[in-house]
Amino acid sequence: MGVSRPPAGVRAAVLAIDAGNSKTDAALVGADGRVLGTGRAGGFQPQLTGIGAAVDVLEQAVAQAAGACGPSGAGAPAGACAPSGAGGPAGPPYADTVSACLAGADFPVEEQQLADAIAARGWAPATRVRNDTFAILRAGLPTGRPPRGVAVVCGAGINCAGMLPDGRTARFPSVGRISGDWGGGGGLAREALWCAARAEDGRGGPTGLAAALPGHFGLGSMAALIEALHLGHLAQRRVHELVPVLFEVAAAGDVVAAALVERQAEEVVTMASVALARLDLLTEEVPVLLGGGVLTAGHPQLDGPIRAGLAERAPLARVSVVAAPPVLGAALLGLDALDAPPAAHAELRAHFG
Repeated sequence: MGVSRPPAGVRAAVLAIDAGNSKTDAALVGADGRVLGTGRAGGFQPQLTGIGAAVDVLEQAVAQAAGACGPSGAGAPAGACAPSGAGGPAGPPYADTVSACLAGADFPVEEQQLADAIAARGWAPATRVRNDTFAILRAGLPTGRPPRGVAVVCGAGINCAGMLPDGRTARFPSVGRISGDWGGGGGLAREALWCAARAEDGRGGPTGLAAALPGHFGLGSMAALIEALHLGHLAQRRVHELVPVLFEVAAAGDVVAAALVERQAEEVVTMASVALARLDLLTEEVPVLLGGGVLTAGHPQLDGPIRAGLAERAPLARVSVVAAPPVLGAALLGLDALDAPPAAHAELRAHFG
């Protein structure tokens, strides 16, 4: 597709990218915080598709963001982009720096590999890649202040990151069971299936999950659900649909389902408190931010124990849920790197509501 490039007067300062397993968002942002264009593409999964194919997905969102810049001139919105020179749309570079927060950037070597692959596309002279958890963290921190806080993200998986104004960070690999992870949407769904299967065949105690989980798919038993998943009649990706079912069964007083929710709450509290301890923030007033679909859904059985647990382990922590889109956090990190003034941060945040 054709893309356009901002002229010298309104050249983008930051190309912000947030890429998760299910979607990719990109935004071109001016040095004053104005959003010049946005784009969206599919999920970013370098471990499954390879780095080149994964970056191709990013390029779709980037091209859409560049193409979204309208013509400049009379009647054009402030900060509009225009093709550079004669001859129509131009290619990259699109901005002064790329600030990318990406799923799959779990180790420094992966961050570097992804940064090199993005830099090779020529989107900007400078590129910085971080794990996508840092986007949630930065999006939830106050405008115009040095980043300082901890975030736990519980969506399809679970992860935690913390950062200080001096650049120090605390994080976890979060690549599954081998790195000690427990929970997230995928993990909760699998645990619920395990408990329900054992309840139906007698290896485990009774639970309403044994009827509720297959019932969600219109099936009459766990045996039928297990067969459908095993033979591929039911796509594995649909297992994530069972997370709300788990919370519904827990809310109805089911002991087994409630125990899974309680364990998820404990895991969130543990990750946050360990990250705070690593950054010497356990006894200081500091934001602890919660993001991802599981934590933003507002389940009382999860929210209450998380807040109670953190109040005990980090009594000065200020717990809040981040509703802002993660691409905002990626863009704010880019403005941080350019020492943009507080007004630019405020302008950017206002755009994303």
